[in-house]
Formats: sequence, C-alpha cells, structure tokens
Amino acid sequence: MGDLKISPLAPKVSPQLPALNGVRMATAQAGIKYKDRTDLLVMVFDQPTSVAGVFTKSKCSSAPVDWCRKALAGGKPARALVVNAGNANAFTGARGDEATAITAKAMADACGCAEGEVYLASTGVIGEPLDADQFAPLLSGLVADSKGDCWQQAAEAIMTTDTYPKLATSTFDLAGRSVTISGIAKGSGMIAPDMATMLSFVVTDAAIESDVLQSLLSELVEGTFNSITVDSDTSTSDTLMMFATGAAGNGPVEGDALGAFKERLREVLHELSMQIVRDGEGATKEVEVCVKGAENDGAAKRIALSIANSPLVKTAVAGEDANWGRVVMAVGKAGEAADRDNLAVWFGDIRVAVAGERDPDYSEDAASEIMRRDEIKITADVGIGSGEARVWTCDLTKEYVAINGDYRS
Repeated sequence: MGDLKISPLAPKVSPQLPALNGVRMATAQAGIKYKDRTDLLVMVFDQPTSVAGVFTKSKCSSAPVDWCRKALAGGKPARALVVNAGNANAFTGARGDEATAITAKAMADACGCAEGEVYLASTGVIGEPLDADQFAPLLSGLVADSKGDCWQQAAEAIMTTDTYPKLATSTFDLAGRSVTISGIAKGSGMIAPDMATMLSFVVTDAAIESDVLQSLLSELVEGTFNSITVDSDTSTSDTLMMFATGAAGNGPVEGDALGAFKERLREVLHELSMQIVRDGEGATKEVEVCVKGAENDGAAKRIALSIANSPLVKTAVAGEDANWGRVVMAVGKAGEAADRDNLAVWFGDIRVAVAGERDPDYSEDAASEIMRRDEIKITADVGIGSGEARVWTCDLTKEYVAINGDYRS
C-alpha cells in the first residue's frame, strides 16, 4: 500500500496538546510492518493511576483486548501503556497470548511495576503473529527517554491507514484547580464501533476514581464513538481507555464538578470520533444523519445507522447525487416501525420528500447544491413517535476500494 494522501476533511490546524503532570510518553520505529516511521508508543504513569476502559464486543477480540479486560477486572491502578501499529495481534491463538505476556513483562520490568498494571493495545493486520521479542528490548530505553510533551508523536505512532494524527484537548477549572483532558485516537477503516473505537487513549491530570471514570466512559461512548461508522465493520481491536493521574490535586469530583467534567470529556470524545469520520478511508465528505419521529431513541439510532451504513446512500453522496430514494430504502430496511406515508426526508435544509412522495416544491438544483458541500446533513422524520438519534459517517469512494484491496501489500 503506497503513501496515502491527507484527507481533504483533515483539520486545517492540529491542536497543540500541553504536557500533563503524571504521564510521560515515547515512541520508536520498531519495524513491525512499516518502514521509516514510528509504530510503537509507550505511556508511563509516574504514580498509580486511575484507569477505565471499554472494548469491542467482537466475539473474535484480539489478545491485547483480552489482556486489558483481565487487568481491569483485577482492580489495580495503571502504571504503563504499550501500543503497537501494523499488527493487531488478533486471531493469533496461543502465540498472541504469549506476545502480550512478553510485552507486559518487559514493560513491567522497565517501569518497576506489576505486569497487571501494564495495559496493551495493538492495531493493524489480523491473523499475523506478533513478534514481541522484536520490540520488547526497546521498552526500557523508551521509558528512560519518555517525556510529557510528546502527544503529536504519540498520535502519529499509532496510525495505520490514517492520513493524519487525531488529537483533542480541553483545559478548565475543576473543584478548585485547573485540569486538562487530552486524548489521541486512530481509525480510518473497519469503523463501526461497538463499545469503543479502533484505538483511543485519553488522559487527565484530574483526581478522579476509576469507578467514576468507568461510569462516565461507558455512558459517553454511546453518543460519540458508538455513533460513528465508516464501513459498518467492527474491529477485533476496538479499545478506548482513560487514565486519571490525579496530579492536579483537585477536590472531590461530584455534583456540579462532576457535571462539568462529564461535559468536557464528552467534547473531547466527540472531537476525536469526528476526526475518525473525517479520515474515513477515501472519504471526501462528512455526513451527519439525523432521524426523528421514530418509535423510540433506540429505533431512531438503528434507522440512522441503516442510512449511514448503506453503500447506496454513501456512493450517492460521493457522486453528489441527491438520490433521496436511497434514504427511503434504508429507512424501510432497518427493521424498525415506519410509515411510508408519514415519512419526510431532508438534504441539508431542503425537504426533498414528504407524506410518502417527492416534495411538491422539490428542486433538483437546490438539492444538488447541498450535495456538493464537504459537510452534508441528511434528516429523516419517520413520523410515528418521539425517538431521535444522530450518527456520523462519510461517503464511499473508489479510493476506499483501492486502499482495502491493497491493505496487506
């Protein structure tokens, strides 16, 4: 697979993330799959750190996902994170488990912590054994060289078919202290998260307990990472983890303070998830799908995902074709209650269909102008209830086929 052009939807300016007290990072070129680029990231936490995580619901989850679930269940704080790109260490059998054990032991030895305090993530090709012995000797040097102002390099090291690094941050006052939430993510294809996204790691210097972090993360993922889709495929490796170093020394996070933290965390997760949509493999357009008038919110989301995942809808968007009939098709196939004669569809602010037929004021020129935009909103009012949902996706282009047809080359 050759060099990928940067997505036309990429942010014009990459945010500058400040160093966070309590966490240090380092990256390396381990040669796992890629040449002449970094593919290994470590995060080191100076003190035992609160940790939470959500992971793929895939029944073929990767060895690192299984490792992290077990580590979280153990209830220990986090002291380190190791992430590699280029090899997912998924569907690798006993050798996959051996690779995680080798990595965790090497990192634990380097940090002077327990192996159960080391968290792992891998992304890349499925089914290829990961040679942990190839990069385990690098970990002690990376720990020694780690530093706080390394967010950009960290985001770059975990990329696979991503065309740009994904970063987000927010600084605000919390319980008497200034705190920061910063995060990175990777993801471009195989994106239809089911509990998390491809890989995302969020760190705050706020003092907050693991059980509170877990509750917030499990709730907020639903309207952020679980509301995006590129190609309807859920990865074996989906991992979203959050760490709280406590170095800010704030007071108790409860009541209004908890609400403020939750809202800022939601903003960071939303921004990271939207960057993934805008970097969908081959994407040229960002699409927001809004469904209202459904039987309930769950039904609305399932209808929205039916629209967002439809290859026919997505290719119509790519071709700038105001083909509202494909939206009607996707509503009808979703398996949720709908009434053809109550259905209305909008592209942007142009209503193109109403009461079960084309809008009497429909203008092909006006609708086509909407479709030429980089950001497009599709709205469907099912007309039978009060359920609402929003999801985000991108168009489906020839470049997506080219990238994935050549992925292992």
